[in-house]
Amino acid sequence: MAKLSLGDLRKLREEKKAEFKKRDADGVETRVIIGMGTCGIAAGAKQTWDAFTAGIKDKKIKNCVVKQTGCMGLCHSEPTVEVIVPGMPPVIYGMVDPELTKSIIQKHIIGRELLGENILERPAADILAS
Repeated sequence: MAKLSLGDLRKLREEKKAEFKKRDADGVETRVIIGMGTCGIAAGAKQTWDAFTAGIKDKKIKNCVVKQTGCMGLCHSEPTVEVIVPGMPPVIYGMVDPELTKSIIQKHIIGRELLGENILERPAADILAS
Protein backbone atom coordinates (compact mmCIF):
# COMPACT_ATOMS: atom_id res chain seq x y z
CA MET A 1 0.00 0.00 0.00
CA ALA A 2 1.32 3.42 -0.93
CA LYS A 3 2.03 5.99 1.75
CA LEU A 4 -0.39 8.88 2.01
CA SER A 5 0.81 12.44 2.08
CA LEU A 6 -0.39 14.90 4.68
CA GLY A 7 -2.61 16.49 2.03
CA ASP A 8 -4.10 13.09 1.13
CA LEU A 9 -4.83 12.40 4.81
CA ARG A 10 -6.53 15.78 5.23
CA LYS A 11 -8.64 15.18 2.14
CA LEU A 12 -9.61 11.71 3.39
CA ARG A 13 -10.54 13.16 6.80
CA GLU A 14 -12.82 15.77 5.21
CA GLU A 15 -14.50 13.13 3.02
CA LYS A 16 -15.17 10.91 6.04
CA LYS A 17 -16.45 13.84 8.10
CA ALA A 18 -18.90 14.68 5.29
CA GLU A 19 -20.08 11.05 5.19
CA PHE A 20 -20.70 10.99 8.94
CA LYS A 21 -22.47 14.35 8.82
CA LYS A 22 -25.02 12.77 6.46
CA ARG A 23 -25.93 10.39 9.30
CA ASP A 24 -26.56 13.18 11.83
CA ALA A 25 -30.30 13.32 12.55
CA ASP A 26 -30.38 16.64 14.44
CA GLY A 27 -32.98 18.87 12.81
CA VAL A 28 -33.70 16.33 10.07
CA GLU A 29 -37.38 15.68 9.44
CA THR A 30 -37.37 12.51 7.32
CA ARG A 31 -35.57 9.44 8.63
CA VAL A 32 -34.86 6.06 7.08
CA ILE A 33 -33.66 3.57 9.69
CA ILE A 34 -32.28 0.28 8.38
CA GLY A 35 -32.03 -2.79 10.61
CA MET A 36 -28.42 -3.88 10.33
CA GLY A 37 -28.06 -6.57 12.95
CA THR A 38 -26.38 -9.76 11.80
CA CYS A 39 -29.73 -11.09 10.55
CA GLY A 40 -30.32 -7.96 8.46
CA ILE A 41 -26.82 -7.90 7.03
CA ALA A 42 -27.06 -11.59 6.10
CA ALA A 43 -30.37 -10.87 4.33
CA GLY A 44 -28.96 -7.98 2.26
CA ALA A 45 -29.28 -4.85 4.43
CA LYS A 46 -25.97 -3.49 3.07
CA GLN A 47 -27.38 -3.49 -0.46
CA THR A 48 -30.55 -1.85 0.90
CA TRP A 49 -28.40 0.80 2.62
CA ASP A 50 -26.50 1.48 -0.60
CA ALA A 51 -29.75 1.74 -2.57
CA PHE A 52 -31.30 4.22 -0.11
CA THR A 53 -28.24 6.45 0.12
CA ALA A 54 -27.81 6.48 -3.66
CA GLY A 55 -31.54 6.98 -4.34
CA ILE A 56 -31.88 9.88 -1.90
CA LYS A 57 -28.80 11.50 -3.40
CA ASP A 58 -30.03 10.95 -6.98
CA LYS A 59 -33.47 12.41 -6.22
CA LYS A 60 -31.81 15.33 -4.39
CA ILE A 61 -34.05 14.82 -1.35
CA LYS A 62 -33.24 17.41 1.27
CA ASN A 63 -33.71 17.08 5.01
CA CYS A 64 -33.52 13.26 4.97
CA VAL A 65 -31.09 11.02 6.80
CA VAL A 66 -30.35 7.30 6.48
CA LYS A 67 -29.34 5.66 9.75
CA GLN A 68 -28.73 2.14 10.92
CA THR A 69 -29.91 0.26 13.97
CA GLY A 70 -29.52 -3.24 15.31
CA CYS A 71 -32.05 -6.01 14.92
CA MET A 72 -35.66 -4.81 15.05
CA GLY A 73 -36.88 -8.23 16.16
CA LEU A 74 -38.44 -9.01 12.79
CA CYS A 75 -35.73 -11.39 11.61
CA HIS A 76 -38.14 -13.35 9.42
CA SER A 77 -38.68 -10.23 7.28
CA GLU A 78 -35.17 -8.84 6.94
CA PRO A 79 -33.99 -6.47 5.65
CA THR A 80 -36.34 -4.22 7.63
CA VAL A 81 -36.59 -0.45 7.23
CA GLU A 82 -38.43 2.09 9.36
CA VAL A 83 -39.50 5.24 7.52
CA ILE A 84 -40.43 8.38 9.45
CA VAL A 85 -41.89 11.23 7.40
CA PRO A 86 -43.42 14.33 9.04
CA GLY A 87 -47.22 14.28 9.09
CA MET A 88 -47.32 10.51 8.49
CA PRO A 89 -47.23 7.62 10.94
CA PRO A 90 -43.88 5.84 11.24
CA VAL A 91 -43.97 2.46 9.49
CA ILE A 92 -41.69 -0.54 9.18
CA TYR A 93 -41.29 -2.21 5.81
CA GLY A 94 -40.04 -5.77 5.47
CA MET A 95 -37.99 -7.66 2.90
CA VAL A 96 -36.70 -4.38 1.50
CA ASP A 97 -34.43 -5.04 -1.45
CA PRO A 98 -32.92 -2.39 -3.74
CA GLU A 99 -35.96 -2.56 -6.06
CA LEU A 100 -38.45 -1.94 -3.23
CA THR A 101 -36.17 0.85 -2.03
CA LYS A 102 -36.93 2.77 -5.24
CA SER A 103 -40.68 2.50 -4.56
CA ILE A 104 -40.31 3.59 -0.95
CA ILE A 105 -38.32 6.65 -1.99
CA GLN A 106 -40.68 7.59 -4.83
CA LYS A 107 -44.05 6.72 -3.29
CA HIS A 108 -43.58 7.09 0.46
CA ILE A 109 -40.88 9.73 0.94
CA ILE A 110 -41.65 11.89 -2.11
CA GLY A 111 -45.30 11.01 -2.81
CA ARG A 112 -46.33 10.64 0.85
CA GLU A 113 -48.21 7.40 0.12
CA LEU A 114 -47.91 4.19 2.17
CA LEU A 115 -46.96 0.97 0.39
CA GLY A 116 -49.53 -1.14 2.25
CA GLU A 117 -48.53 -4.56 0.96
CA ASN A 118 -44.97 -4.19 2.27
CA ILE A 119 -45.72 -2.77 5.74
CA LEU A 120 -44.96 -5.03 8.69
CA GLU A 121 -45.88 -2.70 11.51
CA ARG A 122 -49.14 -1.07 10.57
CA PRO A 123 -50.25 2.12 12.30
CA ALA A 124 -53.64 1.98 13.99
CA ALA A 125 -56.61 2.71 11.72
CA ASP A 126 -57.57 5.80 13.72
CA ILE A 127 -54.11 7.27 13.09
CA LEU A 128 -54.44 6.71 9.35
CA ALA A 129 -57.91 8.31 9.33
CA SER A 130 -56.75 11.55 10.96
